[in-house]
Amino acid sequence: MSAMFALSANAQNPKASMADVNGVKDNTYDSLAVAQTARPVPGSSRKGNNPVLFLIGNSTMRNGTRGNGNNGQWGWGYFAHEFFDSNKITVENQALGGMSSRTFYTKLWEPIRKAIRPGDYVLISIGHNDNGPYDSGRARASIPGIGFDTLHVTIKETGVKETVYSYGGYLRKFIADVREMGGKPILMSLTPRDAYVNGKIQRVDKTFGLWARQVAAAENVPFVDLNEISATKLDNYGVWKEKYHFYTDHIHTSKFGAIMNARSAAEGIAMSTDKQLDALKKMLINVKPETYDVKPGGRPVVFITGDSTVKNADKEKDGMWGWGAFAAEIFDTTKIACVNAAKAGRSCRTYLNEGRWDKVYNSLKPGDYVLLQFGHNDIGPIDSQKERGEIACTGDTSHVYHCKSDGHYEVVYSFGWYLHKFIQDCYEKGAHPIIVSLTPRNEWKDGKIERRNDTYGKWYREVAQETGCPFLDLHNISADDFDKMGAKKAKAYFNHDHTHSSLTGARHSAKCIAKGLKAMKSPLSNYLK
Repeated sequence: MSAMFALSANAQNPKASMADVNGVKDNTYDSLAVAQTARPVPGSSRKGNNPVLFLIGNSTMRNGTRGNGNNGQWGWGYFAHEFFDSNKITVENQALGGMSSRTFYTKLWEPIRKAIRPGDYVLISIGHNDNGPYDSGRARASIPGIGFDTLHVTIKETGVKETVYSYGGYLRKFIADVREMGGKPILMSLTPRDAYVNGKIQRVDKTFGLWARQVAAAENVPFVDLNEISATKLDNYGVWKEKYHFYTDHIHTSKFGAIMNARSAAEGIAMSTDKQLDALKKMLINVKPETYDVKPGGRPVVFITGDSTVKNADKEKDGMWGWGAFAAEIFDTTKIACVNAAKAGRSCRTYLNEGRWDKVYNSLKPGDYVLLQFGHNDIGPIDSQKERGEIACTGDTSHVYHCKSDGHYEVVYSFGWYLHKFIQDCYEKGAHPIIVSLTPRNEWKDGKIERRNDTYGKWYREVAQETGCPFLDLHNISADDFDKMGAKKAKAYFNHDHTHSSLTGARHSAKCIAKGLKAMKSPLSNYLK
């Protein structure tokens, strides 16, 4: 595989703040007054007498003042609620970018402490900013380690006097306060950074991860090693995939990275053997990834992805059909199982955003096959109407868009990037991807059916060349047949409009798939009837 698509940094940046000692610009505005209006009022999410899970952290948990992804970066706290049953517990993301254990405790903690009720949980994962000067600038450093030593400082810019404690000292303060209010503290190690050491993601098991674990053991507090769980995933992903879990720098995560960390946090709680987490574990949901219920009986599986030309209503004789409905007519299902995972109206982008690709990815086993057929819905409005378009190329590009439907922000990539992701995911699982070009449309000029070889055709080939993925040119195989039969006869192969297939047309496309696999001498052709 090629190492193409090193992620570009085309995000729309909000008001910048000062860079820290790591050279990273925290995306939180420097005004705490503004920041306070964006975070929820502590305890306001509570439903009746249900407990609340308070999240304490920094920009890796809540990025930016509002945490809405307007800079292309997301904190994992935004997605944490997706893994807890809201009828049993609510999740409050009280994190704020730029905070260290010290500044969170001195500037933000008190109203949260007052909101804690008996039975609540407080999850603390903080430390990325516990460095730098003690008495100037942001003055947010804590003393390294878990000792009981202190440092008395006077902040140069303000003249404020402060006693600084160790990182472990601040964790002990959080723990004591939570317990005093009847709550249950949980310590969690930091999210991993985009940094490799000897070919593996750098761990914090000798610094903040170690210190949090030591404090947890000494104070009898549950500890979840988020750093190790997520870093292990990033190691297995490979460098290209690991890189797009971050955006614009080496600390802050993209939506991909934030969702991964939120899942890792939930998995860590689920895997814990600490009895203090037993009640919380019963409130978890969605921890086990969704998969297709396939019982191949030793057979490989061919997963078919795509849009309405692959899966449509597929019911009425005179209705609209997708060729995936006839997979069993071309494949020997005693040798290979077929799963039509396509969905009408989807582009690569929406297929991914809706979790449909993840369901395929989670189901893949070594030796499986995946047919990737997208294109009809991929080039169009990006931030308006159906919001399913992508950047029209295969290049290394991305951009943050402010979508008009509900005002959400989204990093959108190129058409080729999404295909590349799907392909890389298949290779990661030991599966065999095949790019399939889109079906031709019933549009004619000078006695020939339309061809899209200068756009989609070009892009498919570029991605195939860059990734080494086999390419099945359904578009031209089918178009050649239509040219031979002529426009009048070809009309019977379409239904409703110039794009969607009739039963006859869908069956024809399935036969073209078989023809293409044979011509390619694809190993998948061994499973054809």
